[in-house]
Amino acid sequence: MRHPLDIIAMFAALWLLASMVLDALTPKELTAIMIAIAIGPAIVVTAVFYYLRCPRLDFAVMFAALWLISDIAMAFVSQTQLPHFLIVLGFVPAALIGGVLHWQRFQRRHERLPAPSVKRS
Repeated sequence: MRHPLDIIAMFAALWLLASMVLDALTPKELTAIMIAIAIGPAIVVTAVFYYLRCPRLDFAVMFAALWLISDIAMAFVSQTQLPHFLIVLGFVPAALIGGVLHWQRFQRRHERLPAPSVKRS
């Protein structure tokens, strides 16, 4: 069973790690404190859905949406323009999850199609 204190410790560590990594990648005007404030709500919501044992697919889609929202929030709190690779980085989880979902749907569609019958004469 997932203990709430374990979940809090895990997501707090992820929050701190993400803040520090993004601080190293962003302009100096955007501090780790500003980044932590921008991504904090997304971390809390993600932790709540993890605690509630949200289905894996729903969790992945929700994570991608929150990641993109956090990227937009960082752009709002920054006094300077974010580098282009950080803007693209906000869309990466959504693109990956969309690609996986599309591939799974493509695979399931081909599994349901009947095999073509061959007439022998």
